[in-house]
Amino acid sequence: MSNSGTSVDIGGSLTNPGSGGGEDDITAPGDEDAAPPPATDDSCPLNRCNMLLEVEVLREVTLADLASFVPARPTLTGEPAGLGVVGMPTNLVATASTQLLSGRLFDRDVVVRFTPSAFRFDHGDGTSATAPTGGASWATLGQADFTPTATTHVYAARGTYPVAVTVLYSASVDFGTGWRPVAGFVQASTGGYDVRVVEVRTALVDKTCLENPSGPGC
Repeated sequence: MSNSGTSVDIGGSLTNPGSGGGEDDITAPGDEDAAPPPATDDSCPLNRCNMLLEVEVLREVTLADLASFVPARPTLTGEPAGLGVVGMPTNLVATASTQLLSGRLFDRDVVVRFTPSAFRFDHGDGTSATAPTGGASWATLGQADFTPTATTHVYAARGTYPVAVTVLYSASVDFGTGWRPVAGFVQASTGGYDVRVVEVRTALVDKTCLENPSGPGC
């Protein structure tokens, strides 16, 4: 071995018997029986590869993957209950809440969170409207009856209208590493609420309906 001050040269060699004695046959003592190193695709440490796999799995969660996780349907009511007046606001009120559902996804434990993001009301007369909330009663809002709210609808004609509401839930998942959003919305609908819309007419009378049951409006 010589040291020039800028580099170190190590002399000597070990020839593997039967290999021909070329320089390419230099091996270290005891290497003859050593097992070859395991083959790897990217020389990625095991723990780091698992982290990358975890991130990749979370990125691939779609609404289709959540098909077995179903949020509860909203409730639907109105004011006046089951009734409406032509030309006056009918107040529709839907209720839905944030839900947490546990299960298995990609062979892993997962919690799926559904959060109401929008409410789409189908009024039954060919029109619909979307609101950020499900609305509230006139009393809760501190408003007089038959005044407009964010979820009222005015019917133009008499009849019975089948009303429905669809809640658009935003979804997120937690595999134990924190919440991750899922693109798109999961929908849950409720129907079966009929609103019977009537006309209201007023007239000047000289007697009440008790006094004159056959009078106008009685």
